[in-house]
Amino acid sequence: MKFGVVTFPGSNCDMDMVNALKHDLGFSVEKLWHKDRNLQKADVIVLPGGFSYGDYLRSGAIARFSPIMDSVAEHAKKGGRVFGVCNGFQILCETGLLPGALLHNVSRKFICKNVTLKPVSRTAPVCSALDASIPITVPIAHGEGNYFIDDNGLRDLQDNDQILFQYCDEKGAVNAWSNPNGAIANIAGVANKGLNVFGMMPHPERATSKDLGNTDGKGILAGLAALVTA
Repeated sequence: MKFGVVTFPGSNCDMDMVNALKHDLGFSVEKLWHKDRNLQKADVIVLPGGFSYGDYLRSGAIARFSPIMDSVAEHAKKGGRVFGVCNGFQILCETGLLPGALLHNVSRKFICKNVTLKPVSRTAPVCSALDASIPITVPIAHGEGNYFIDDNGLRDLQDNDQILFQYCDEKGAVNAWSNPNGAIANIAGVANKGLNVFGMMPHPERATSKDLGNTDGKGILAGLAALVTA
């Protein structure tokens, strides 16, 4: 099982992801540069967090044109697995590999803190190892994490079990008080209809080590591999 982690100009969570996958979960990891087109035979491509191209225009709007994204799109089209975290999620929405868009937080402020998530999808592998009745704690760090999609798109997400996570309180209740950024329906992550492309604003790679006092993110990253080997 091999993961490929892409680095764009401005990525700052790429090595966090590499270390989490390699050292905390024991996977083989290949570092990929955004100007290359060769995915090095990686089974799962990961677009990490950060500020690709300085977030000019919109977050992810320029990174979508990086040469490697043609290969990522082709990989996804063939059923290959792609996972975007924070800025990576924004890039996937900009490319159209995931539905919806990420807007500025309603507070207009950058938010960096732990949040509680409710695993929602029962068919997406990144949630399959998680108990829907047990909320997990994962950090966020973003200024544009306000997920938006129109009413028809939201119904499609719900009907097709594409909602991965919702922001919730410590008891698992999804409510306005637990929504850190104004995201529609408290959505923190979604999948495509084929359930092979995934994106989420929270950072599971920052919650995979006992040294950091939190391993709730391990089940999410492990689920990516479970999908490929199933």
